[in-house]
Amino acid sequence: MRKSHGKGWKIGLIALVCLGVVGGGIGAATAPTWAGSSIASESQSPARTTEGLAAPVVQAMELGVTPTDGAAQVNPAAPVVVKATYGTIKSVALTEAKSGTAVEGATSADGSTWTAGGALKFDTAYQYEYTVVDGAGREKHQAQTFTTVPASHEADAAVYPQNGQKVGVGQPLQITFSEPVINKEAVEKALKITTTAGQVGAFHWYSDTMVRYRPEGFWTANSTITMEMALFGVDLGKGQIGNFNKTVTVRIGDKKVMVADSANHVADVYVNDQPSQHFLVTMGDERFPSASGYLVLMDRQRTAHFVAASIGLKPGDPANYGELDVNYATRLTPSGEFIHQATDSAVAYIGQLNLSHGCIGMDEAGASWVFNNMGVGDLVQVINSVGESAAPTDGYGDWNIPWAQYASR
Repeated sequence: MRKSHGKGWKIGLIALVCLGVVGGGIGAATAPTWAGSSIASESQSPARTTEGLAAPVVQAMELGVTPTDGAAQVNPAAPVVVKATYGTIKSVALTEAKSGTAVEGATSADGSTWTAGGALKFDTAYQYEYTVVDGAGREKHQAQTFTTVPASHEADAAVYPQNGQKVGVGQPLQITFSEPVINKEAVEKALKITTTAGQVGAFHWYSDTMVRYRPEGFWTANSTITMEMALFGVDLGKGQIGNFNKTVTVRIGDKKVMVADSANHVADVYVNDQPSQHFLVTMGDERFPSASGYLVLMDRQRTAHFVAASIGLKPGDPANYGELDVNYATRLTPSGEFIHQATDSAVAYIGQLNLSHGCIGMDEAGASWVFNNMGVGDLVQVINSVGESAAPTDGYGDWNIPWAQYASR
C-alpha cells in the first residue's frame, strides 16, 4: 500500500503544476527576461549588419573611389568616380590642389555614383573630398589626392596641312608627334578622316614620330577633307599620353598636274585633266638628273638663294656654281629641287639641253606662271629622266609608293 500511495502523490503533484502553468501562476513567475524586453546590442544601435532577432538589417556600405588615394601619373582622360554601393553620395568636391579650381561633376539619379564631367589637366595635383551616407543615415567623410601625368610624358603633335588651308590634289595629310608612337593602332583609331567625295585612304608610318594619310588615287578636286583627332588621353606607348583633341578641315582645289619631259625638254600643265599650258624647259643633266616620278609642290619664294656647297659641290668642281639667286622659285623637295627661272647663262639652252642640277628651269614667263598659278599640293610628274624617284620623305614622294605597299603596315 505504501508503494501505491507514493505513485498517486507524484501524479497529483504533476497535475498541480500543470494547472499552475495554465492559470499563469508558476509559468508567469518564471518566464525568461527577453519575453517583454529588447536586446541592447541590436535594437539600441542605429542599424545592424547581421541577421538576428531584431530588425531592420542594413547592408554594409561598400565604397569605391577612382583614382585611388595617392595615385601618381594618372591619365587626365581617366574617369574620376566616387561610387557607394548600399549607400548614397551626399557631396563631392574635386579641385586642383594648387589653385583650388573646381572640376564639375554630376551624381547619378539613384544617388549612388558621382562622376567628374570636366577634363583634367596634365602635371597637376588634385584633391577631392566626399561625404557618403549608408542606409542607416550614418555619414562618412574622407579626403584623397592624386596627380596626373607629368609634363615629361605629355605628347603633342603637329598637323599639316593646317586647319582651313587649301591645297592641291597631291597633298598627303601629315601628323608629326613630339614623342615616339609605339601604339600605332591606337593612334590610328583616334583619327577619323572623312571626305565629301567619300574617298577612303590609308596611313603610312615613315617613322615612330611621323605618319601620313592619302587615298589610293589623288584627292578629288574641289572636295573637303575633315580629320577628327581624338588624341587626348591616348597612350602612345611607354607612358606618353596624347594631350589634345582637334578637328582639322582641309579644302582641295582644282587638279593641277605638270608633266615635265626630261628627254624632250618640255613641260605641259593640265588643269582638271584638260591641257592648260605648254613650256620649254631645261632639266637635270647626266650628273644631276631630275628625280623621276611624282613630286608635290611645297612652297614658293620670289627669290631663292642657292649655295652649291649645300649639295656637296666644292671649289674646283666644274659643276660648282658658288652662290646665286634665282627668281620665281617653287620648291619640289627639301633637298633642293625647284621649278625656277633659269639663270641668264642657261636661257639659251631652254628646250634644247639639260644642264641644271636637278631643277626644272624655265624662262621668266613660264616660271612666273607656275609661281602665280600653282601652289602647295599641286603635282609635278617627271618622265624620261634617268634619275631615281625622290625619297618619300624628301618632300612628299608618297605617290611613288605602290598602293598595296603604302597601305600595308
